[in-house]
Amino acid sequence: MTDNVKVLFEKLKRNVIAAFDEAEIEKIKAAFELAEASHSSQLRLSGEPYIIHPLSVALILVDMGMDYESVCAALLHDVVEDTSVTHEQVKEIFGESVAMLVDGVTKLGMVSLTTKEERQAENLRKMLIAMNQDIRVIIIKLADRVHNMRTLEFMSEQKRRDKSLETIEIYAPIAHRLGIRGFKDELEDLAIKFLDPVAYDEIKQSLENTGKSRNKYLEEIKERIYKRVTESVPGAHIEGRIKSVHGIYRKMYMQNKNIDEIYDIYAVRLIVDSVYDCYNCLGIIHDMYNPIPGRFKDYISTPKPNMYQSLHTTVIGKEGIPFEVQIRTWEMHQTAEYGIAAHWKYKLGMSSAGKAKFEDRLVWIRQLLEEQKDAEDVEDIVRTIKSDLVPEEVFVFTPKGDVINLPMGATIVDFAYAIHSAVGNKMVGAKVDGKIKTLDYVVNTGEIIEILTTSSQNKGPSRDWLKFAHTSGARTKIKNWFKKERREENIIQGKEEVEREFRQNRIHFDDEALDEYLKKLAERQRCNTVEDFYAAIGYGGISLIKLMPRIRDDYNRYVKEKTDKEPNAAIINTPPKKKITKSTEGIIVEGIDNCLIKFSKCCNPLPGDNIIGFITRGHGVSIHTRECPNVPRNISQANEPERWINAYWDKSAKNEYRATLLITCISRVGMLADLTVELAGIHVMLSNVVAKDTADGRCDVYMTITVNGAEHLHNVINKLNKINGVLHVERSGM
Repeated sequence: MTDNVKVLFEKLKRNVIAAFDEAEIEKIKAAFELAEASHSSQLRLSGEPYIIHPLSVALILVDMGMDYESVCAALLHDVVEDTSVTHEQVKEIFGESVAMLVDGVTKLGMVSLTTKEERQAENLRKMLIAMNQDIRVIIIKLADRVHNMRTLEFMSEQKRRDKSLETIEIYAPIAHRLGIRGFKDELEDLAIKFLDPVAYDEIKQSLENTGKSRNKYLEEIKERIYKRVTESVPGAHIEGRIKSVHGIYRKMYMQNKNIDEIYDIYAVRLIVDSVYDCYNCLGIIHDMYNPIPGRFKDYISTPKPNMYQSLHTTVIGKEGIPFEVQIRTWEMHQTAEYGIAAHWKYKLGMSSAGKAKFEDRLVWIRQLLEEQKDAEDVEDIVRTIKSDLVPEEVFVFTPKGDVINLPMGATIVDFAYAIHSAVGNKMVGAKVDGKIKTLDYVVNTGEIIEILTTSSQNKGPSRDWLKFAHTSGARTKIKNWFKKERREENIIQGKEEVEREFRQNRIHFDDEALDEYLKKLAERQRCNTVEDFYAAIGYGGISLIKLMPRIRDDYNRYVKEKTDKEPNAAIINTPPKKKITKSTEGIIVEGIDNCLIKFSKCCNPLPGDNIIGFITRGHGVSIHTRECPNVPRNISQANEPERWINAYWDKSAKNEYRATLLITCISRVGMLADLTVELAGIHVMLSNVVAKDTADGRCDVYMTITVNGAEHLHNVINKLNKINGVLHVERSGM
């Protein structure tokens, strides 16, 4: 046992002796001994013994007050996956409950699927299922992630960024929904440290530079408030805090604020014995300082979904510096700091009311599972679950005074479906604080919203609502309505979309081949018939644009196989035997002298493409790619076959050509900058840019660039495809 391991183990022994009885301590000791023996030959990337990791995770859980089974599972959470120890051995030695926890944590890391989106969707589903079965599984996993993030500097730069992005998008929001503030704050701060190290260092330096004056200022405020409050509320406890680095980062870099414009960078927390004392203290604070209008929040009467309760008010101190005051009871404080973990070990001894309250805190997990059960689009699953996990919430009211909690950015459509599916489906309009608003209106905390409905049986949601429905619940309910109520309409719309995409991508199967291919495509998407496939596209269950790369590959194979079988069906670009003439455009055309060459805009041919010429009336020869939709599959059967002529590239020509790319990407800040910087870095001239937002929240960017051939263009596409957030890059006829 190394010195580091001894120090950690001694600390664990001291902490468990204070928290558990003798039998539980023996189990924890046995778990450590098994883990140490199993991991004896393994090292972490830092070079330290591997046992340091499970020991550290166990310590985190003991400090949180988790039960001994969770601590045992933390010590053993990697032995089944990484060593020869089996699930049955763990069950035999430590019991069913510990084995189940170890198995749950192990399975969260075992995902092997084709795409990043599929892996992330499956990870999220596994987390939700594990949380629904036993919430301790995800608490152990969060503690595991906290320690991994603390030691992330030993990984490669790309892995650090990937882990940090996953942490800030998934793990930190889950910690927030479970109310575990310590985990949330630390995970967010560590993620920002690796995602934006320059900004992180800038904020840390700013806080350190003002450290002495800040601490002095906080101490003066605490002393002043304490003297005044304890006159009326004896026994009040007061403490100060500084906003987390990530909290400051969000307001500085995402809301474009100066650090001096952040009102709640300083905070004072008052902890008292009763709710009555909370409101009494609020009156005293407002008597001592001037409150800033619009900065008061009552989370006691309206708790957050994670059961967080507190009074928040921001006031101006005598020095002119704003600071936040949080007022709560001791029970509220425990919930605010440790969330659901604070209540876990009391679950079995709770009254029926206490158990009901505990279960209420897990309702959102079951709702998310139910909403995603029938989802067909893995990327949509990831996006919608993430949106439902975001930390920021708004609290709005029905006309009867009922509170509806929604994620930040939710619209009236989300509000209507949060009340009931029938309300959303029958909605024809809405009033916000008595004024008519459009359905895409983004709701704000404190607003009273009245949904206007119709009694008509034929009324239903609009497909346009999917463009601004923010929550997964609303989107799923809208899609389900169209899935059940508008099948024929969905089939027609889906078929039109398939035909349109095939035309735009120059895909032309023979009739018989098309029918056969669509049947196979439908089977791949788990649809029983082609009509089911069309319907799924029509109501939004399947995103055709995400299938197009695979479809294009299939079509290219089909064309190659057909050409091999029927060599006369296509003109092969071999050097012509007839008289040839070189044009000024680097094109050699069979049998024509001094011809005017024009490159067709429908396919934008480039050197390296298989090409063919078409003799126009008065405009020379128009050059097309052989795969262009305007080129007949069989020239001999065309209306005017004599006007089609062989052409090929002159390899000695050194010309430059323009090509337009369609880049489908995530709509995010800095995406356009990343694309242009990448092009500049590989010395590619950019002549035109057009960006269009799509209905599914993405962005289509059309870029016209200058290249010297198809191979050059292929290399450019490969470079752009590697940019974070780029989903697909292809040539466009725009």
